[in-house]
Order: sequence, then structure tokens, then C-alpha cells
Amino acid sequence: MEYGHLGTSGLTVSRIALGCMSFGDTSRGFNTWALDDAAAEPVFRQAVELGITFWDTANVYGAGSSEEIVGRAITAYTRREDIVLATKVHGKMHEGPGGSGLSRKAVMEQIDASLTRLGTDYVDLYQIHRFDPTTPVEETMEALHDVVKAGKARYLGASSMWAWQFAKMQYVADLHGWTRFVSMQNQYSLLQREEEREMFGLLADQGVGSIPWSPLARGRLARPWGEQTARSESDPFGRRIFTGSDDDRRVVEAVARVADGRGIPMAQVALAWVLTNPVVTAPIVGPTKPHHLADAVAALDVHLSPEEVATLEEHYTVRLPTGF
Repeated sequence: MEYGHLGTSGLTVSRIALGCMSFGDTSRGFNTWALDDAAAEPVFRQAVELGITFWDTANVYGAGSSEEIVGRAITAYTRREDIVLATKVHGKMHEGPGGSGLSRKAVMEQIDASLTRLGTDYVDLYQIHRFDPTTPVEETMEALHDVVKAGKARYLGASSMWAWQFAKMQYVADLHGWTRFVSMQNQYSLLQREEEREMFGLLADQGVGSIPWSPLARGRLARPWGEQTARSESDPFGRRIFTGSDDDRRVVEAVARVADGRGIPMAQVALAWVLTNPVVTAPIVGPTKPHHLADAVAALDVHLSPEEVATLEEHYTVRLPTGF
């Protein structure tokens, strides 16, 4: 495993992050392919063995059940001080003024609820899951700063928004001497590169690390074109953000060619490409099978040639950003 700082902060994280949307209680209306405690046990054990210390979840995953499973896993398989634990706030947890969004009431209510489910008194990284246009930025940033000052979070992060929105939030934090964001969890893969246009330049300028979600395009870059899985067959969100166009097919086929030439899985090639971006600290991988984490870690040792990079990138076409 390789480790590095999250942006220019002092927080050291593994270069591969364990995405915990894969874990949850399906009886709560969560993903049908989510793993419960028993099914997730080998995945958590493998993460610990591989040195993956950066674990990312969210309050909305499994209506809170992902946080519960992650909290129990930390107690069972590792030590709290050995894990960089991240969770998120914004999505709807219940009806009422504190059940969603980024108001002061919601932030304060949801951090306490997350800590209870996780079985800890602090998270290392507290992230806003999306931008909230209905709440003044000043209100959100002061509330998040107070969460940090109360010792309930060590660092702050954001996820999936327009670059101007992120810049505005950072500016407000600077203006008032409040805690800044150290990370941006944005969508980035060979099938979605629009963050290269403005967001990545902003992150580099601000010293913020990117921790991309869906670096494998929800598995589409890890298997031959047209091959389906239990997840892809029951993933309406994935079908909304990836259209299955001919351009996408050509990109996936290019990944397959490079992988065949090297004799390695497609996932390693696709992740190795994401890791070539200097702003990327740690792509987030959501495993459901043993080889998922092994391939992710192996990607750290895959160094693509300029010719391979050109092959992987040549068929990409301009598209709208998706996921926020």
C-alpha cells in the first residue's frame, strides 16, 4: 500500500479508499446487492490486511445501516486510531427540518446521529454530500466549523458540485477564519472527465485532494462491454449517469485492449489511469467481491506509458457533468 497526504493537509490516507456504499441492510430499501455484516466480513478483513486505512461511508447509505456496519467492523477487525473514517451529510434521513440538507440544524443533528451509528466520538473527515442551494453558504460553513471545534470531526470535505460553488464555500471559510475543505469527492473516470475542465485546476490551486467516486464507472470499465452484473441490473442511478453510448463503448474497448496487452484485469488499467492525475489522492473503490480490492491495490504498481494513456483517452467526447 502507498500512503499520502490528503491535499496539502497533514492527514495521511491510503492511496486506495474503501467505499462503504457496498454495505447495508437491504430490508431498509437499500441496494439489493449490498452486503450485510456476515457477507462484508471478508472484505473488511482484506482491507485491513492490504493496508487500506481510509474508509468512506455516508449517513444515507442504507438509511444509516452502512455506518452501523462500518462501526461494528472497526471494533471487530481493527482499531479506531488506525482508520481514517469519513462520512457525509446532506441526503434525506427523515422528514422534518433536521432530516436533510445543510442547515445548521441538519448538520448538528446529523453529525450526532452518524457518530452514534458509527460507535465513535469523532470522524476524521466530515463531508457535505452535495451543495445545498436552499441554505446560505455562511450558515453551512459556520456549522461545519463548529463541528470541528467541538471535536466531532478532524477535517472537512465536500462532494460533487460546480467549481464556482466550491470556490464560494472556500472563500466564505477564509473570510471568517473558519475551517476549510481539504478534499473533494467528485466523479472521475475514463467515462466522466469533465472535472478536468475547472474543478481540478481549482483543487490544485487550493491544495485540496480529490478522492474520486466511481473511478471504474460503476464497474463499466472493469468488464467487457455489454457484460452485466447483479449490481448493474439493479442500478437506476448508474443508468442515468452513464448512457451506454458508442463513445463509451469505444473507451471501454480501449481499456480492454490495454489490459489484454499487459495481461492484467481491466480494473487495474482504469484505476491506474485515474491515479495518474496529480490532484487525485485516493480513488474510492466499493468492493463486493474479493478481487475488487486486490485489483485496486495492484493498480498502484501499474505505470501506464504515454502511448497507453493516449489509447485510453482518444475516444472520450465532451459531455455534461453528472451526479450532482
